[in-house]
Amino acid sequence: MTDSLSQLPNRRALHRNIAAAAAGQEMAVALIDLDGFKTVNDLYGHGVGDRLIKEIAQILRQLCGNDAATYRLGGDEFAVSMVGPLAGTLLEGICRGLIETLSQPVALDDRRIPIGASVGLARCPAGATLESSELLRRADVAMYVSKRDGKMRCTWFKDEFDRSLEALRDLDNDLRAALLHEEFRVHYQPLVDSRTRHIVAVEALLRWQRPDGRDLGPDVFIPVAEESGLINAIGAWVLRRACTDALRWGIKLSVNISAAQLRNPEFPFQLGQILEETGFPPERLELEITETCLVLDPLVAERSLDLVRGLGVDVVLDDFGTGYASIGFLRQFRFEKLKLDRSLVVDSAVDESLRAMMLSSISMARALKMRVTAEGVETEDQAAMVRSAGCDHIQGWLFFAPMPAGEVAQHLTAEVPQGGTAKAEPGRKVA
Repeated sequence: MTDSLSQLPNRRALHRNIAAAAAGQEMAVALIDLDGFKTVNDLYGHGVGDRLIKEIAQILRQLCGNDAATYRLGGDEFAVSMVGPLAGTLLEGICRGLIETLSQPVALDDRRIPIGASVGLARCPAGATLESSELLRRADVAMYVSKRDGKMRCTWFKDEFDRSLEALRDLDNDLRAALLHEEFRVHYQPLVDSRTRHIVAVEALLRWQRPDGRDLGPDVFIPVAEESGLINAIGAWVLRRACTDALRWGIKLSVNISAAQLRNPEFPFQLGQILEETGFPPERLELEITETCLVLDPLVAERSLDLVRGLGVDVVLDDFGTGYASIGFLRQFRFEKLKLDRSLVVDSAVDESLRAMMLSSISMARALKMRVTAEGVETEDQAAMVRSAGCDHIQGWLFFAPMPAGEVAQHLTAEVPQGGTAKAEPGRKVA
């Protein structure tokens, strides 16, 4: 009952050892899933992936010593078990040691391979009885929570996780029905030129009104869609709908792209098909991505963005000012535009240090030949500040709230001289 690649005991051995553990003692199990292992196989080949598995197995042996048993369950999944007093505490220490070790790339010959680990922990207290399958299920659920909460962490199983998973499964089913029955809607928030206040672009924003009348925001259902894989179908629907709506407006269109979409190797080809089907000019499309989309799998993201740019589509870094993007990071990904986060804009009006940060961000963008948009502008003072700071475009409720496609068309028709672009009315909010 040994894994042939790593020479560690396998899944059957783990079940056997749990069942044979002395009754009355505390037992703890850790389920370990490697973060980014698929990327390693894609970039370097399965031979390097196999060597990495062997190296991780050796790291675990060293961390566990004679105190705990290490197993390879298959693929990039490992487990560690421990029996005895303080088993849970000691096991957590081993797992945190693994995460700390993997915070640095693993050296294989002349390569330094970035890899991480997400860990789920479950225990059977002294005097209690749990089947091995249930103990592993709990550790698996906890590992899923570690993945969902950002990876590279340890999470202990809690009973509430099961209740949360049931709610997530229900929401996933509802999302599938929503896509089938076209319950989603796309609203658009205009961006205006900072000096002329003419509408120059719109950002597509996804809305979901459930059959019971409740509105759910993307911050609630998009993470669920990412986990289930449904995000690719929803994202394609949004792109197709937005390109169809905006085709006749003659202005730029921005669409948000999630990390899961960017990791999908088929995404650039899917985007090309949508542009061809709808006839939308690629030079009028901008894809907005956040820093998180890039740091999880930077090599995969860079490859996808190169293909996207090959179509003639621009890439925008959204929510700038909330993460840790460096000049090197910005140069690596060569964004066409930076979008200053609302919090940076609002706080810069009352905090000199943040104002200096905003000004330096704009100067840096200029040096890298990027345009700059300020979002979340709600007052004339904020609009004047970002305009004088050098922002090209402004987005916010001072000018327009998100609106259905028909209202965008009305503004562009009613407020624009023949052949011109719409001019926003300061302070006007359109529901």
